[in-house]
Amino acid sequence: MPKDPVAELVENASTPFENARAMPRSVYTSEAFLDRELSNVFSKDWICVGRSSTLANTGDYLTYELAGQPILVIRDQDGSLRAMANVCLHRMSTLLEGRGNAGLIVCPYHAWTYNLDGCLRGAPAMTKNESFSKDAYRLPQVRCEEWLGWIMVTLNADAPSAAIQLAEVEGLIDDFQMETYTETFVETHVWDTNWKILADNFMESYHLPVCHADTIGGMSRLDEMVCPPGSAAFNYHWILKDDSLPIALAHPNNTRLKGDRRRTTFLLAIYPSLLITLTPGYFWYLSLHPKGVGQVHITFGGGMSPDYMDSDSAQDSLRQTKALLDKVNIEDRGCTEKVYRGTLAGLSAPGHLSHLERPNYDFAQYLAERTGGFSRKLKI
Repeated sequence: MPKDPVAELVENASTPFENARAMPRSVYTSEAFLDRELSNVFSKDWICVGRSSTLANTGDYLTYELAGQPILVIRDQDGSLRAMANVCLHRMSTLLEGRGNAGLIVCPYHAWTYNLDGCLRGAPAMTKNESFSKDAYRLPQVRCEEWLGWIMVTLNADAPSAAIQLAEVEGLIDDFQMETYTETFVETHVWDTNWKILADNFMESYHLPVCHADTIGGMSRLDEMVCPPGSAAFNYHWILKDDSLPIALAHPNNTRLKGDRRRTTFLLAIYPSLLITLTPGYFWYLSLHPKGVGQVHITFGGGMSPDYMDSDSAQDSLRQTKALLDKVNIEDRGCTEKVYRGTLAGLSAPGHLSHLERPNYDFAQYLAERTGGFSRKLKI
């Protein structure tokens, strides 16, 4: 009889880090565990859908499917970001697709039309229905907050504010002023792996010398990686960069960052699925959402700090960095899809974790708490 994946994960998370193993393969392959994640994680926690700088103008919007609920985020007439259900209140067609700009939200099925705040503006041929009143219709609103330039949404009416939950992150990187960075590219991808395998992959740099041997592996020194214990809402590690990529270092005009902070790269994993690489000059990120057990939907974006935005040489450096990141992503896709195929094998089993995989251990404990009631004992 198959083991309960939640019970397996709780047992796994209960082991002290010094003896810990990777998460059991069932948490990557079980449909029942995915259902638990959708209801207890993605429907409850704050999820990143992109950067606010890409929705700069009135009517700019993006769409997203969160735990089975289509949503849209739009810049309304007041200049605020607003999230709401992306489903018409007539015959339940989805409304907007992808990204773009809209003066009004018009249903593509029967042209019911909504203002940017979700209130119904007009509906053709409804005058003979005596009980119809357009004033009774407004698209259901979804909680939306802007946090350090990120658009965060949640279906959970009772979730504490994202800013409250992530205050410790702000304290860690406040001198970087991440909220001022501007996104210059954003893409979406689907890979054939479980979302947690890709999250695990980002959270550790142990794999860099091998998986990325043809790109960044030669610049990755295992003895210089620092992986402290994680916190309630995130984990992180950092790497110190040399001057081989100037845009990764603080700009000469940047007087906020001091000492080694001027060459520090943070790798931040904001639970459950926002993964940020932050340098003094540029950033890139992945925001993940499961697309079934064996696929992950990826929002991949990046950009620059304001110190570098107007520099032609920095723009060239970012283009070169983006080309490198594309190659790195190809390597990561190959590695993570291999891991997923391995988890499906009956003879596979998780091995012991390296000290460089401390973030993976903390991630497992977070998931065990959300899905199985495990009680984390966080280090202060």
